[in-house]
Amino acid sequence: MPPAGSCCSRDRDPGPAVDVHGAAEVTRGEGTPNAPRTVASDPSSNGAQVDAAGGYTPPDTGHRPSGTDPAGATLAAGVAEAAQREGAAGAPLPGDAETTTAAASAPGAAVATLPSRAADPRLTAAIVACALFMQNLDGSAVTTALPSMARDLGEEPARLGAAITAYLVALTVFIPVSGWVADRFGAKRVFMAAICVFVLASLLCARADNLLELVAARSLQGLGGAMMVPVARLLLLRQVRKDEMLSAMAWLTMPAMLGPVSGPPLGGLLTDAFGWHAVFLINLPIGALGLALVAWKIPPTPARDPGPPDLPGLVLVGAALALLMFGLETAGRGVVPRPLPEAALGLGLLTGWAAVRHCLRAARPALDFSLFRVRTFKQGALAGSLFRVGAGATPFLVPLLLQLGFGKSASQAGLVSFATALGAFAMKPLARPVLRRFGFRRALVGGALLSAAGVAVLATLSPAWPLAAIFAVLAAGGLFRSLQFSALNALAFADLPAARLSASTSLFGTFQQLAPALGVVLATAALEASAHLAGRAALGGEDFAAAFLVAAALIAASAPLHARLAPDAGVAVSGHGTGSRAG
Repeated sequence: MPPAGSCCSRDRDPGPAVDVHGAAEVTRGEGTPNAPRTVASDPSSNGAQVDAAGGYTPPDTGHRPSGTDPAGATLAAGVAEAAQREGAAGAPLPGDAETTTAAASAPGAAVATLPSRAADPRLTAAIVACALFMQNLDGSAVTTALPSMARDLGEEPARLGAAITAYLVALTVFIPVSGWVADRFGAKRVFMAAICVFVLASLLCARADNLLELVAARSLQGLGGAMMVPVARLLLLRQVRKDEMLSAMAWLTMPAMLGPVSGPPLGGLLTDAFGWHAVFLINLPIGALGLALVAWKIPPTPARDPGPPDLPGLVLVGAALALLMFGLETAGRGVVPRPLPEAALGLGLLTGWAAVRHCLRAARPALDFSLFRVRTFKQGALAGSLFRVGAGATPFLVPLLLQLGFGKSASQAGLVSFATALGAFAMKPLARPVLRRFGFRRALVGGALLSAAGVAVLATLSPAWPLAAIFAVLAAGGLFRSLQFSALNALAFADLPAARLSASTSLFGTFQQLAPALGVVLATAALEASAHLAGRAALGGEDFAAAFLVAAALIAASAPLHARLAPDAGVAVSGHGTGSRAG
């Protein structure tokens, strides 16, 4: 049977009402475009129903405990079967059957609620991707404007790094609570609020007169970004069928690929033409357009009661993430005195250990680690993080090599680095055919090895290389990494039941946010270690070559982990071996 949570959304159009013995009827809910479909029965049919996949449920014989419903039991059994088939330790994930059965056996209603949609998921994906592009672009564009900001604010450029660190710390700390907030108030409402907060914070950043005001505004920006990214993914996942998930995830991958490479050149152009304030003010029209499109085109998502939040868990997780991100972002950069980054990392690891212990014991944990029982989610989150750390070093190393090693200007380095974005765009229409042909296991193993080779080739770059050749190598690397990002993001959610999407986006988002920061730390450590071992006071081409090889080795190390996937892993998403030609 298809994975739980997908059976009810396999049909693009539910069509007319289905009648069984003139009684059972499948309808769309009333009130909102995203209201659930219901499976109902008439007493004259003695309980005969149409189940979630459109099949017939036999009449009730009366042999079941009081207060239960056959439709709810059917869905609960489907969740359990899918969890077992994909490695869920012989039992459904906590809350799956409980949530489904409770919904199906509500007093006075023999119905099972099934999700529906009223919008083209490609349109939804494009809209949320535009909003996420704003967030990703801002994070990288600000770096280019730091020298100009430092002059205007009367600060040393190194101290302005605190504005970047504050943003990343806030972004990471608030991701774990995003799933609970989206459930409590509705994903669409929270997403729109996050855009408003981000845009307001951008205006405050542009109006900042000193470092303290800038850091406070950037922290508020991080709060908006933390709600934007995982909630956008949740908003999309709740509307797509399994066979549409890969295309949807390709859209969500674009901002993460484009932002780091397009931000520096755009930030430089805006700063040179209009001043550093324009780097923040550009978010106002983009945010206003995104807000209008979300309100107009994306159907509302009803709020539900997720239960009380795990406050002790959120405090522990937030403190651990804040300390770790602070340590990672300041280590070796001279932003704060030497002992502080190391102390923050040590205390962050200790607090993280306490947070994990708490979450493993809590009934409704801040981060639900039981999701790792699903093998495909574990692959996408954990094995995928190994790839993301190695890949995250590349956007940091390439511009530095071009400027420090080859003597190129910032604008030249930015334009050449943009080749990565073009490669990512080229992969978008190819991702589905590749995964349909090879499946997740072979595609991820091959993608990891090809991506590692693409990064390793960068170790051979020298000033003698023509810019066109460097451009081509970067474009090819961007193509392979884009495939890997899209596949990993889709695989992580391929076999999760709908009831676990909120918890999964929070946990996945946390890992996804930490990986690029670890990639920059890895690259910095490799550069400094290579220069130290060679006795060089300044970085040279050999040091960049060593850093690229370290990053390539880490990417290649993810391939054996992907090889442990089952051949049919995520088949409902990839269509591998099914002959599917669904668009």
